[in-house]
Amino acid sequence: MTKKIVGMISSYSGLNPSPVDWLWQQTPHPFGVWGNVQMLAKAEKPDFLLLYNFNSFPEVPQNTNWLNAQRQQKRYEKETRSLQAKLRGVPQERTIFLMREPPLEEVVQKNIDFYEKAKPYCGHISGPDDFAPVPDFMPAIWYVTNPFHDLAERHIPEKKKPCSWITSGINRTANHRKRLDFLKLLRSSQLDIDFYGRDLPDWADSKGAIGNKWYGMAPYYYNLSIENYADNDWYVSEKLWDSLLSWCLPIYYGGSAADKLLPPGSYLRLPSLDEKGLQYIQEVTATPDAWHEAKDAIAEARQIILHKLNLMEWVSNFSKNFA
Repeated sequence: MTKKIVGMISSYSGLNPSPVDWLWQQTPHPFGVWGNVQMLAKAEKPDFLLLYNFNSFPEVPQNTNWLNAQRQQKRYEKETRSLQAKLRGVPQERTIFLMREPPLEEVVQKNIDFYEKAKPYCGHISGPDDFAPVPDFMPAIWYVTNPFHDLAERHIPEKKKPCSWITSGINRTANHRKRLDFLKLLRSSQLDIDFYGRDLPDWADSKGAIGNKWYGMAPYYYNLSIENYADNDWYVSEKLWDSLLSWCLPIYYGGSAADKLLPPGSYLRLPSLDEKGLQYIQEVTATPDAWHEAKDAIAEARQIILHKLNLMEWVSNFSKNFA
């Protein structure tokens, strides 16, 4: 059977222009093959097209004076031609828009606007929030770049240290700043936690940025998996998938979505980002007992992530709706 080819465009800087091997690490088969589809982000004439957190839609002209209206119309026509070229002739019903941003208060209206702008071009529009045309969990991607076969095996890496946290110094929203405040609290507590990440402030005493998250997670029993958003039933991100795929027991701060997707006992719930949360981490990480008790649940969760929540599996299932 001929594989259906899936192209992709994104507004993520790291995926623009689209890398030819995007998501190839999320399948055991060469060249991005999963089930009945093959992911070829730059394919000239794909059967399906994935707009992955894409936001470069034409700006519809606004009511204004005649001269500005003419300029806006010309710009709109130019942007429309550019977008149509990127869509590569894929029919609207086979074009997919997936939002990956959390519905933070500061960006909710922008996200709503992107959903509206996607409607003329995309047959399926989904995001992890109640105001998306199709509210849904985000299909799983991960930033542990080990080969799929290695991740799928039940080979537990040697655990050397209690706990790590891979985060960043982003502070543009209230939730980001709350996370940084908790980082400062943890740093001042002298807990045995290693911090990694990009653009962290000097006081964090970070070990630095890390390319493959495996190396900042696999040697640890526990990993702090703290979402930027924890206030709805849809949003759960790669923070949890990366931790579990690295055989950590995540100490997770997030919404209820994870409860619906993963088996009980495969992660721990951090109660809050304050002194109470600090005390909880201190008690859990004092011994590896909780990790040993959770090993079977972690193993089960890893298989669910790899085979059921996988974005490649989602795209394959979506393609089956078409002859």
